[in-house]
Amino acid sequence: MKIDLIISLSSAGQRLDTLVAQTVSACSRSRAAAAINNQEIRVSGQRKRPGYRVKKGDRVCGEMRLEQSEKNLKPDAQPLDVVHSDPYIILVNKPAGLVVHPGAGHDNNTLVNRLIHHFPDLDQVGTDPTRPGIVHRLDKDTSGLILVARTRHSLEFLQKEFKYHRVKKTYLALVSGRDLAGTGEVDRPVGRHPTHRKRMCVNVDTGRHARTGWQVLQRFDNACLVSVQLYTGRTHQIRVHFYDMDSPLLGDRTYQFRRNRTGRQAYPRHMLHAWQIEFNHPYSGQKFRFAVDPPKDFIRVAASLAHRVSDDSQKVWEQLISGRPV
Repeated sequence: MKIDLIISLSSAGQRLDTLVAQTVSACSRSRAAAAINNQEIRVSGQRKRPGYRVKKGDRVCGEMRLEQSEKNLKPDAQPLDVVHSDPYIILVNKPAGLVVHPGAGHDNNTLVNRLIHHFPDLDQVGTDPTRPGIVHRLDKDTSGLILVARTRHSLEFLQKEFKYHRVKKTYLALVSGRDLAGTGEVDRPVGRHPTHRKRMCVNVDTGRHARTGWQVLQRFDNACLVSVQLYTGRTHQIRVHFYDMDSPLLGDRTYQFRRNRTGRQAYPRHMLHAWQIEFNHPYSGQKFRFAVDPPKDFIRVAASLAHRVSDDSQKVWEQLISGRPV
């Protein structure tokens, strides 16, 4: 896979191997380090060590050799919940528990494998064979809307739309505690945790700009249902920001337990759903807006928090999402 990056101020200070691993799909830091040591990746034409801290204006470029298993994706015929498709874009409602694209430990059972079965032409879109058409991601246990480009033009257009924050994404989350302000915004940088490899954290030294807004829709005994506006798209951004505000997502095993004041109840996953998306169509320029209700597991937890578990769950959900008292 080819890499050609100009380091921005927000990325300056990161380790070179970390930056490469974050940029290249299905790439571990150790593999990135090997590519750097083999001079597959250079910085402004010069050889650097994996621990080199990139500077603003550095040009990181090269080509990483892909293993054969990464070049040959296996189509997966399992069902795909397609919300919208046309010759240029696909919009999918991703179930919780499904990884978006192949990576360490997830060679084939991913959303991409299903996409290339249902849309065979997709495997020609983009330069990364493990991420054809992918312009943004959702965590494995986050459900909801994900937008996919179906042509090269659409891919380039949507990548720019995401880069310049012209795509509006709204999530639903169930968070711990009932004392969260009714509306608010947090603007704190998010970066890799210095000691926990799989975690992110608020990091004012090396983190990247991250901005999240929210509105409380319902307050329960010791939890809230909130709509969340994602202005930037950092890894685990919503989960990290609410954890940092002492209101971690219910069911979040990575960020929850030490601060979760609701107790260690058995939630099926972290309670986060990509609810709405608004974007400009890459060919017509028309403003598109879509919304999908969360899956049954999310609705059941919300109904339980409202002490309405025996009622019609869909009716309870419609009342909850309207903001009316329950």
